[in-house]
Amino acid sequence: MKPILKLYRGYANEQELIVMGHVLKSAEIPDYDFQNKSLKNAATIIKMYRNKTVANADVFLELGPTKIHTRTLNDGYFKFCIPLEQMTTYGWIDYKVSLRYLNEEITSIGSYVRPHKGNIGVISDIDDTFLISHTKNPLKKLFVLLFHNLNDRKVFEDVVAHYQALSTAGRNEKSENNAFFYVSSSEWNLYSFMIKFTKLHEFPKAVLLLKDIKTNLREVFFPGKRNHNHKFDKIKHILEFYPNLKYILLGDDSQQDSFLYETICKIFPLTVVAVYIRQSGSQKKENISKVLKNLEDLNVAVCYFKHSSEAIAHSKAIGIL
Repeated sequence: MKPILKLYRGYANEQELIVMGHVLKSAEIPDYDFQNKSLKNAATIIKMYRNKTVANADVFLELGPTKIHTRTLNDGYFKFCIPLEQMTTYGWIDYKVSLRYLNEEITSIGSYVRPHKGNIGVISDIDDTFLISHTKNPLKKLFVLLFHNLNDRKVFEDVVAHYQALSTAGRNEKSENNAFFYVSSSEWNLYSFMIKFTKLHEFPKAVLLLKDIKTNLREVFFPGKRNHNHKFDKIKHILEFYPNLKYILLGDDSQQDSFLYETICKIFPLTVVAVYIRQSGSQKKENISKVLKNLEDLNVAVCYFKHSSEAIAHSKAIGIL
């Protein structure tokens, strides 16, 4: 059976293009249906985590008349970091990658963003920042993941309105959007679900940067302690890749977002203008409030909020919206 060439949204600046993906062994469902009910949805999710990757596969990026060759890593992941000639195109741009399999060429079309010139970049967590995931309760989180389909999953009230407003903040031309990145500790296995979910709820189109793919079902049911270092590395990379943007960071207090963002703000003291942290419980956490007070002392605007309407009001008050 043919392997699957899975492409992810990429991104470019004035000098470089980055696109990435995985080569997977063939699965029974090429593009997963997350609208199935209960047990069928669970079966779909499980298959996503049971699919195996293909190491050292030949993949080719077509960039104009040039065809650039690389091979997948041991986990089936590939990444092209390509110098760019001077470009005049902005926004979302298609790219093409092909995979050589026996005597056949398998192709797939992805997209990458080259942000319109502007001054705002937005980086957001996903779980319990805009997608209700019950991160503090691992058993409930797993149950919701397995048995709640795409249409059953919920977002927080007014969160879409806030994100849509941020996507055009500071723009005279509303067809131009600010750069958006969703950085999560969820694995690449859930990429298709997250793309469909954000489209369904009309979130701004964004680059997703997720955690290393899993191919062992045991890791789904017994995930152990999550390591958030990859989130720090990816956020740091974004700020270095687009150094001229001013950033808004959004997260929640259920895990380590506040502490990661504090570190980022200390390393990039002129870059982050605002940090938004969603309150996940009935009370604000004292240690989170201390971190945010520290950020205020560093001249970063902060908002520790329960409802997105508070975040919208704050964005208006500080002149972002």
